[in-house]
Amino acid sequence: MSSAAEHLSALIRCRTVSSRDADEVDQAEFERFRRTFADLYPRLHAETELTRIGGGLLYRWRGRSDARPIVLMAHYDVVPVVVEDWSRDPFGGEIADGAVHGRGALDDKGHLVAVAEAVESLLAEGFVPAHDVYLSFGDTEEISGETAKAIAAHLTSEGVVPWLVNDEGGAVVQGAFPGVKPQTAMIGVSEKGVLDVLLETTDAGGHASTPTRRGATARLARAIVRIDDHPFPARLSRPIVEMLAAIAPHTPPPLRQVLANADRVNKPLAQVLSKVGAETNAIVRTTTTTTQLSGSPGANVIASRAWANVNIRIAVGETVTSVIERLRSVIGDDSVAVSVREGSDPAPVSRTDNEAFALLCTAVAETYPDAVVVPYVQTGATDSRHFAVSSDSVYRFSPFTMTKEQRASIHTSDELLHVEDLERGIAFFRTLVRSHS
Repeated sequence: MSSAAEHLSALIRCRTVSSRDADEVDQAEFERFRRTFADLYPRLHAETELTRIGGGLLYRWRGRSDARPIVLMAHYDVVPVVVEDWSRDPFGGEIADGAVHGRGALDDKGHLVAVAEAVESLLAEGFVPAHDVYLSFGDTEEISGETAKAIAAHLTSEGVVPWLVNDEGGAVVQGAFPGVKPQTAMIGVSEKGVLDVLLETTDAGGHASTPTRRGATARLARAIVRIDDHPFPARLSRPIVEMLAAIAPHTPPPLRQVLANADRVNKPLAQVLSKVGAETNAIVRTTTTTTQLSGSPGANVIASRAWANVNIRIAVGETVTSVIERLRSVIGDDSVAVSVREGSDPAPVSRTDNEAFALLCTAVAETYPDAVVVPYVQTGATDSRHFAVSSDSVYRFSPFTMTKEQRASIHTSDELLHVEDLERGIAFFRTLVRSHS
């Protein structure tokens, strides 16, 4: 049995579930993770310099030079589970059918283990990197990313400017785009902004037996429907045009010619992609979805206050400000207050014409020789966004093959990582570090 798989299994058994409510966080489980991690990787802890920043772990592996440092990121907090939805114990870390099963196998303890195993094995060989390597492992990615933000600020205060940053993100997938037959290694060069908006209405309230028309809940419902009926316009941002150009040679004509000239047919092509499926729709527009609703506390009580949370993923080219302005215009009702609960603009677009991106491509080619490297915009938020203020080479790539079913299991149930893919992920990070000269 793979020792890496056993290590991942042990770390999955640490129930590091994060929550915005501090009372719901079991700090003992987070401490258990840190102790277990130290026991599993003794060389990493003996031969690198560890700085604790909150619950975050920042390791510095000194190279022959402190110029052109790289930062390899992951996080060890996970989202909650609905136990009844799982076919196995979500925190059992069971190794069966050639895979490690459990919450965090993909998001993101598998990625963390691949990094740690690569470094541990290179240390065992006596390898000294040409440049400093930092490992940044956060504990709040699933709720706020504040730990990663603090780590990035710490490195900036130390004068460290990352030459390359890699975090979780895209994977090696089959059928990522209609008509594309080879595997594609999807490397995120940016990520959409994340915004939670509070919609709120008020009313006099009262007994449900004497209602008035267009009360708080009715006006809130109308606002939600208007948002849903008026999606943000679909368009192709620059990184999406680059993505389509990268896959164009691997599609049949006439689709090949269309994708190669995507910018010339930007709007109509974006409209087509928005209708292909949820994943392609998400890459061409700002998306909105109502995630929380609340009204009256009683079945026979008219709500004096009704509210909803709208979760929004902001496309490259738009901002929190522009999104709020559009929402207010679409709702068209001043009695519905629209306010920002928490939000951030899309991350800056990283370069694909430099040595850092070329290094990633080299590591992909060594590990997945049949895969085509494709830059894209990550639809979910990652801790890496906090490093984009100091580096123009921040990428998001998890070096595992993932089926559509595996991608769908992230944040839901029956998450798993195949042992073979874990081993290839380790090989990827070994190649990445060794090739950085």
